[in-house]
Amino acid sequence: MRKTLVTLLQIAITLFILGWLFRDPENNRRMWEAFTHADRFWLWIALVLFGMVEVAAVVRWQILLRVQGIAIGWGRLTALMMIGLFFNIFMPGGTGGDVAKIFYLLKETPGKKAAALLAVMVDRFVGLVGLIVIAAFVIYWRYDWLTQTPITSGLLFTLWALFGSALVFIAVSYSITRLGLVHKLPPRFPLRERLVEMSVAYNLYGRAWRSSLAALAISMATHFTLFIQFYFVAIAFRAAAVKVHFMDFISMMPMVNTLSAMPISIGGAGVREGLFVKLLGDLSQVDEATATIISLTGYMVIVLWGILGGVIYLFYRPSEPDRPQPTADPEAAGGLEGQPT
Repeated sequence: MRKTLVTLLQIAITLFILGWLFRDPENNRRMWEAFTHADRFWLWIALVLFGMVEVAAVVRWQILLRVQGIAIGWGRLTALMMIGLFFNIFMPGGTGGDVAKIFYLLKETPGKKAAALLAVMVDRFVGLVGLIVIAAFVIYWRYDWLTQTPITSGLLFTLWALFGSALVFIAVSYSITRLGLVHKLPPRFPLRERLVEMSVAYNLYGRAWRSSLAALAISMATHFTLFIQFYFVAIAFRAAAVKVHFMDFISMMPMVNTLSAMPISIGGAGVREGLFVKLLGDLSQVDEATATIISLTGYMVIVLWGILGGVIYLFYRPSEPDRPQPTADPEAAGGLEGQPT
């Protein structure tokens, strides 16, 4: 019931924000006109760039899987990544892609349940750390520019609050792991299962630190490439091309990506557009219609790749036949036998 209510709330918020953004017929006309006159060359480049983002994400995931001794062919791993993208876009909640990847990864690697769960969790974790590193550098250099108005200052504060909470959790989980306290926590301790998972991740990927650093570097590259993809969409529209500078656009993208990824609306729809309107409008003097169409078009580039993932999902068949799965694999999980995953 709780999940149903959350989903209904997300749908309601999405419809409300989109209704507000499309409330003005004149604004809608200007958006359509801007889209029809967009430079198709830059839109095609943006489409290719997001394909590169997905390729890099596959490479990162392959590195993380091999640390745990999981060997999957590049073709199947790419298929799993694309299926995950499809579910991330079209399923409410923001974790549908992870659930789908875990489900099919278990089909491909029978008997390695703990390792499969950990691989997906660490992949998400490395992506978060990569985004925090980029955001820290960008905000340090462009702090004055990003805090020109009370609204943009508030958005920046929200971003730091989210990242600060993540860093606190990382620090606490690492400290508990180093002190050997993780298995002494009471069964009902908040986030106990996550702390156990993080403990295993620190031990396993800490020993394979070269692979972990390579995955982090790839993660940072994928985030930066995604930012550039949206920038190319922006310069496809003449009204924005003369106003939006490269570093200005890159500086605001960590806020857009992080806040729109919060499980407020479905796929960040509406939230992303609202952020583009406020940030581009307040910081680069881009009009509402142009800012909205930049956001919508940039996201549609991702949706097109997600649709391809949906097609792959329709025809995908696991390489291994179904058979009973053990509850945990002590060897693959680095000694996690009997512990919740």
